[in-house]
Order: sequence, then C-alpha cells, then structure tokens
Amino acid sequence: TRRSSDLVQPNARRAGLLARMPGGEWKLAVTAPPVEGAANEAVVELLSTLLGVKRRCITVVRGESSRTKTIEVEGLDDDEARMRLERALAAATGKDERFDDGE
Repeated sequence: TRRSSDLVQPNARRAGLLARMPGGEWKLAVTAPPVEGAANEAVVELLSTLLGVKRRCITVVRGESSRTKTIEVEGLDDDEARMRLERALAAATGKDERFDDGE
C-alpha cells in the first residue's frame, strides 16, 4: 500500500502529472473544478491511469476539500509507485529526473 501527500491543481487546462516537489510530493493537474468531489474523482482517474491500477484501489483519505491530499493506493508499494510516476513524468516532460544534471 502506498500512502502519500500530493498537491492538486483543479481547473487546469490539461490534466497530468506536473512535477515532483522538493518535499517529495507529486503535483497533479486536473481539469475538473473543485466542486462536489469532481476534482477528487479526476485525481483518482488520473492516478489510476498513471499507476496502472484500478480506480477502486485509489482512495483520497485526507484533504477532500483541500489542494493537499493524502492518497492511498492499494496493491503498490512506495518504490513501485514512485518508479511508475517518475516514468510518467519523464514521458510528459521529456526528461528523466533521476539523471537530471541541472541543465
């Protein structure tokens, strides 16, 4: 089980994984507004796609009305989830943060 604190940007132009923050949090963007749980559902859908797990395996356990959310993913450990998210971020940005030389 993976549990992490993630930052969410609702009402974005495009949904996706934006960055890994200095504190280790992942920054996600969703197009849904933060109304009646729409953004939370969009976060679950996005993470389901990025991590390759079923939606029912993902739960927002804290921060339902906040941009900072604690999200639990059943069936993945922290290392596997991190590797999958790093791959997704590298594909989205065109660079691999594990080998970033600062240029």
